[in-house]
Amino acid sequence: MTLSLEVKTHKPPRILIYGPAGLGKSTFGALADSPVFIQTEDGLSAIDVPAFPLAKSYKEVMGYLGELCTKDHAFKTLVIDSVDWLEPLIWSQICSENNVPTIEKAGGGYGKGFTMALDLWREYIMALDYLRDHKNMTIIQIAHAQIKKFENPETESYDRYEIKLHKAAAAKLQEHSDIVLFVNYFVGVTKEDKAFSKDGRKRAVGAGERVLYTQERPAAVAKNRYGLPEEIPFDKNGTYWNVIAGCVPFYNQTQVKEKKHG
Repeated sequence: MTLSLEVKTHKPPRILIYGPAGLGKSTFGALADSPVFIQTEDGLSAIDVPAFPLAKSYKEVMGYLGELCTKDHAFKTLVIDSVDWLEPLIWSQICSENNVPTIEKAGGGYGKGFTMALDLWREYIMALDYLRDHKNMTIIQIAHAQIKKFENPETESYDRYEIKLHKAAAAKLQEHSDIVLFVNYFVGVTKEDKAFSKDGRKRAVGAGERVLYTQERPAAVAKNRYGLPEEIPFDKNGTYWNVIAGCVPFYNQTQVKEKKHG
């Protein structure tokens, strides 16, 4: 008896990168392999990269995704810039469908509007997965960060960086992503010399270096399924992509195929 086994092929990663404004998140997407941008905010003026016209509605975003799903193209990476600007478009769509002025009043209130919004998030995610599964596209979603109090049942509450989305939407996108990257400036802590400080208090130090954090820590949400280093220098030349590609099986698999055909 012969077992019917399929040869495993690795799929492109689904990456969510977030952090404070102005740290190079859009550049991260632009330096990916053959990218195309779907813009929900006007932030590409200084970056020369293929992009759809600025989307001003949820239907326009889904229309652009539909074009990528159904038409032939050479793009290898889709960049959504950004999901926290996509969220108001989703809320506006829900309000329009239910003839209400705000998302809080949709579905009769009591948070039902946000639950209804999750249905559109799922529709959007299905389109992303189609591009990943059938077009072999890496998916990159960009988001800004917000600081929120985290209620840890094992310790006292503390502030941490989170994705700037409604908590249900943030949880959905985090679960869907293979890699969640938090980018921020590197901040070290040093203790002041008692000769200059009576209490020997600590102070933050740093020289403007930027870092990608790949694993969750008290200060920020992050994760990865590929064994990435905990911290990756986020330099302006994009050498971090070499680190990511070295850990993600899809990229190694793709390189082997290209060498065979070359």
